[in-house]
Amino acid sequence: MIRFYARILRATGKVQILLVALSLVVAALAAVPLQFQKDIINSLGPDLEVQTLLWMCGGYLVVIVVTNIFKFILNYRSNLLGEATIRRIRAAVYEARHDTSQDLAIQKQSTGTIATIISAESEEVGRFVGQALANPVVQLGTLVSVVSFVAATQPYLGGFLVAVVVPQAFIVLLLQERVNKRVKERTIVLRHAAGTLSEENLAEMEAAQQAVLDDFDQIYETRRGIFRLKLSMKFMMNILSGIGLVGILMIGGFLMMEGRSDIGTVVASISALEKINGPWRLLLNFYKELSSVRVKFDLIVGEGLNAKSAQKS
Repeated sequence: MIRFYARILRATGKVQILLVALSLVVAALAAVPLQFQKDIINSLGPDLEVQTLLWMCGGYLVVIVVTNIFKFILNYRSNLLGEATIRRIRAAVYEARHDTSQDLAIQKQSTGTIATIISAESEEVGRFVGQALANPVVQLGTLVSVVSFVAATQPYLGGFLVAVVVPQAFIVLLLQERVNKRVKERTIVLRHAAGTLSEENLAEMEAAQQAVLDDFDQIYETRRGIFRLKLSMKFMMNILSGIGLVGILMIGGFLMMEGRSDIGTVVASISALEKINGPWRLLLNFYKELSSVRVKFDLIVGEGLNAKSAQKS
């Protein structure tokens, strides 16, 4: 993983710095709407002045607009970087395939395998590069920003949010390596099937057809195992999210009964849980995608592109 990120930084370091800066701004703004929610809800009543309500709602709307402007810029630049990286990888694979000055492993691959690498595998790797740093920074930053706000407002609720989030990380770390092995196996088998399809001839048609059908069966079995693991992770995380919502209502209710909290804090905590669930799941999905992309990256580089890629970085 370190080698993977080192190559990303060598090739796209300057743009990644800009994306990280934008991510930090988005993360810093994440908790601001919660404060507005808390203040507006706690202010509701017959004594609330219209001008005060308008100012608070206007401020809330301004924060939403500004945050989404930064998100738009961040996503646009991330997508551009990803697309540029896809083009770069495809060019490197194509040039290596036709480079007669070197003896590279990729030159021994079939046309079908090369087509698979250039179309599907390079696109997945390149798209990931565009969010390799920005995605985890904005999601982690949002988590820290939101949990810190809730903890500062009501430590018990903040601690409970952390207790709900942490087990999800262990679930993903426990199961993801098993998913990675199946992803690698599926990629290799898919390459083999594509190669067989592109090279089959009339003399060997029957044998080639059976080999391809066998590969399809193996891909099906591999994908079935991946589905079981991924859906198991999703099931357990949904259960934990439900526990989180019920827990906030219960703890918040007890604290309000004792006069140690207010309705605005409880509502803001529920919103915080939703804000946490979003970036936390995106962060876990990012880790899963990182694991999958790293497998495909290693397979592409394993075709002998090391020297050529280093020259271009």
